[in-house]
This record gives sequence, structure tokens and C-alpha cells, in this order.
Amino acid sequence: MLTALLGQEVTIQFLDGSNAGGGVLEELDERFVKYRTEYQLLYIPITSIRAVAVVTKERERPRVGFGQ
Repeated sequence: MLTALLGQEVTIQFLDGSNAGGGVLEELDERFVKYRTEYQLLYIPITSIRAVAVVTKERERPRVGFGQ
């Protein structure tokens, strides 16, 4: 299932509640995921991953104030 996400920018959420974002899934096997950010190369065990979210677009900031 994760093979469909190879080469895409994703955010990985871990079982302990932390996350890793702004990186790309580069490789995948039955035990580890290779995840590259601008500053790090991470080898993440699949057993520690809770969810993987695809980054599709930037969130729009709400407009503040009154007027036009």
C-alpha cells in the first residue's frame, strides 16, 4: 500500500504521537521506510508508523479583519 506513495511528499505520524514532515518517501521494504527531508535521511521501522499523510496543497490562511 505504501508503494503507491513512493516519490511523494508525505508526513509520517508515529505511535508515540510525534511526526516527521516535509520529506519524500524514497525506498520501502517489508521492515523499513527510507524517508528524506532537506536536512535528514531517516530509516524508519514500519512497526513504529501510525499513519502516513500525503501533502496535497498548502493550507489557506484565514482572512482577518473587516472590509474588502
